[in-house]
Amino acid sequence: MKATSSTFRQNSREALLDDDLQQALSKMGFLGARKRVVDALPEWEELRTTAREIKEHTLAHLDFYLEEFEKNVRANGGHVHWCSTPEDASATVLSILKEAGARKVIKGKSMAGEEVGINEALEAAAIDRLETDLGEYIIQLADEPPSHIIAPAIHKTKAQITELFHDHHQVHGKTERVTEVASIVNEAREVLRDGFLAADAGITGGNFLVAETGSVALVTNEGNGDLTSTLPRVHIVTAGIEKVVPTLDDLSVYLRLLARSATGQEMSVYTTLTTGPRRAVDLDGAAEFHVVLIDNGRSQWLGNEFHEMLRCIRCGACLNHCPVWNSVGGHAYGWVYSGPMGSVLTPLMIGLEEAGQLPNACTMNGRCQSVCPMSIPLPSLMRRLRFRQHDQGLSGLGTRIALAVWGFMATQPRCYRLVTRVGIGLLGLLSGTRGRFRRLLFAEAWTEERDFPAPAGETFMGAWKKAARGRK
Repeated sequence: MKATSSTFRQNSREALLDDDLQQALSKMGFLGARKRVVDALPEWEELRTTAREIKEHTLAHLDFYLEEFEKNVRANGGHVHWCSTPEDASATVLSILKEAGARKVIKGKSMAGEEVGINEALEAAAIDRLETDLGEYIIQLADEPPSHIIAPAIHKTKAQITELFHDHHQVHGKTERVTEVASIVNEAREVLRDGFLAADAGITGGNFLVAETGSVALVTNEGNGDLTSTLPRVHIVTAGIEKVVPTLDDLSVYLRLLARSATGQEMSVYTTLTTGPRRAVDLDGAAEFHVVLIDNGRSQWLGNEFHEMLRCIRCGACLNHCPVWNSVGGHAYGWVYSGPMGSVLTPLMIGLEEAGQLPNACTMNGRCQSVCPMSIPLPSLMRRLRFRQHDQGLSGLGTRIALAVWGFMATQPRCYRLVTRVGIGLLGLLSGTRGRFRRLLFAEAWTEERDFPAPAGETFMGAWKKAARGRK
């Protein structure tokens, strides 16, 4: 996926003027559902603490648990492939498909696959690809990337999906426009059925990798993951190295957190554990089982200032509760990951030079941290990226000058108090009786959309001293 994170501001302006997008975003119902199921679980905070402790223990011994996972996958007849870069991962997947003689591939949803560009690699190799997750299938027809990590087509209205299906399904004999949700789902199911049966290989993600058994845990609501992993003769899993958990008991903790945080369900409809290829006694399953483990910078975060981002379980709760994401949607962020988690992950993965606007696309209200099941301090991580951006000279000249002036003033208390008193008085005079500014130098980004309120006529320090005198 070509990154457009460098144009976040322009992307956001366009998103705010997109009536269809705004209509679609207004219908998100994840927040209320999450609150209901979380409030109904007395041990929620205890689960969060336990999950964080398990993940921190795992990350502290990541090499051991990854090797344990690999050993057990191989013991069950599967294969593990270690990939340092996105290019390595894509090349590995293509190599597996080539060796298997696979020309038709079905895919379950995998953000790791999006991250390393699997779709682009398949297209370049002239391998037919069919997305089986309903949301992913919709955006495949629309030739768009996902806009949300758990609801890829949430930016589409029902009317838009109806037109997409009408345009693309006529070749399958579907000439009637279907407008009801149940009919849309049924039509997709009928079209996808032939793809499931004809596929040579299936590619899925993996929500968790269980070191104890060498199993891959896959969580879906449609069952497409099960069909993708069992019907074709080759099953390929793409997953980041941080997805490993030590035991099945540990997995149960995360399963209780994941669906509640993501969609407001107590559990997802389908939770599937795949442990190696089909055995002689099995009635179904792939003949070949491959796990492609992706680093892509993750090992560099271990123990550094962004270490806590490795706890992310990709539930999407931070996106759902972010006022910025809810205003502009996921495509404005310009890459695979969006919202608060994307504002940290994207700069780490593709560089601050390309994604420097994202850490600044935050009001620092802290809702993302409060709802994160893994207690990741996302605002603090974005703040650290801002520091790094400034240290590397990547922030704008105006920003650097303003911070330098502020830094000097903050170390000169008398000068600071004098300047603020004079400045507030002058701004009060300039605002006149209106008490606000239509245009204000250095605040154009604010006044472009709204008036800027004039100062109240007194500095905070002055008001504080006055209040202190009143308390004596």
